[in-house]
Order: sequence, then C-alpha cells, then structure tokens
Amino acid sequence: MSAGDVVVRVDRGRCVGTGLCAATAPGDLALGADGRAEARRATSSAGDDLTEAAELCPVEAITLFSAADGRRLAP
Repeated sequence: MSAGDVVVRVDRGRCVGTGLCAATAPGDLALGADGRAEARRATSSAGDDLTEAAELCPVEAITLFSAADGRRLAP
C-alpha cells in the first residue's frame, strides 16, 4: 500500500446502476451482475478518474477514503 492509496466504498443499497462510475473509472469500479456498482479491489491508487467517478454518482453511493488515515476524500 502506498501513501496515495484510497479505500473505495460503494453503498450498493443506494446505487441505482447508472454506470457513470464504471465508465469513468473502469479499472477501479464495475457494475456487478445485479447492475449495481462494486469496487474491483479493496484499495486503489488515487486518481482523477476515481475522484470524478465518486463525484459523478447521482446518489452519492461511492465514497473514497484515504487508506493511510481514513480521511474522507470524495465526494
């Protein structure tokens, strides 16, 4: 884990499956078999595409936290 790693949390109960997140950050987020977003791994490298994906979510189902200190990064 590096200092720039983030923990991606997806509230699957809140997700409405628009797919904006998976289209914006396909390396980190995907739509599951049920059509709802899910993180591809426990931690990811911080990046503009991942932050944008969290901020684009119309129901704020995606939250990014710093893996180092737990601080909320987005949205």
